[in-house]
Amino acid sequence: MPSKHDESRRAFLVGAVIGAGAAGVGFAPEAGAQTNDQQAAASATTGQAHAHGPWHGAFFNDDDAATVAAFAERLMPGASGSPGARDANVLNYIDLALAGSYSDLQDFYRRGLSALDAYCHKTHNAPFVQLDAAKQDEVITALEQNKAGGFTWPTAAAFFNTVRVHTMEGMFADPVYGGNKDFAGWRLVGFPGAHPVFTPEDLASKEAFAGGALIGLQAQAPSRKG
Repeated sequence: MPSKHDESRRAFLVGAVIGAGAAGVGFAPEAGAQTNDQQAAASATTGQAHAHGPWHGAFFNDDDAATVAAFAERLMPGASGSPGARDANVLNYIDLALAGSYSDLQDFYRRGLSALDAYCHKTHNAPFVQLDAAKQDEVITALEQNKAGGFTWPTAAAFFNTVRVHTMEGMFADPVYGGNKDFAGWRLVGFPGAHPVFTPEDLASKEAFAGGALIGLQAQAPSRKG
């Protein structure tokens, strides 16, 4: 049974998406505010971290993939009848994005995940993925409030905000980008999909979007012949 904390966190993210117009991909990562000088300073003091473990997918290794999946699930926890980040395959979305259009954030994630792991070991004697849900929430709250020690670049708050934005994208962006598996996020907010056209009668009807077919960008692409 989900806790009140889980329910409030889910309600916050769903409300933010609905308020922003639902299911769009126009989110802007917070990491852009970090300067090249900050990146260079971080590299000089911490070295090239997080190269351990076998590679998981397009960018993450297995350890980092497990951490990001657990982090995203606490941001958007699943419940009976309500999909969460794992159900929507948010990890796959972030992994693909960091190997592609968000490749400029690769070092941001490496260093953020290293700092997160170090903070968890210092405060709870275990990595993030081994903490129970309550302790994971404590850690995430410390990041959100920029109170988690050991973060330089990125700051704790910048790391939290960026992962939260990417979790929202993975939940609610078109499935063609690798997340929103089986339209889990769209079903959650009642978005019917990227229909090519609505008639004036449809737009005037309060029932126009109720129970409509879920259609993504990939389904609308022209098929190749021959």
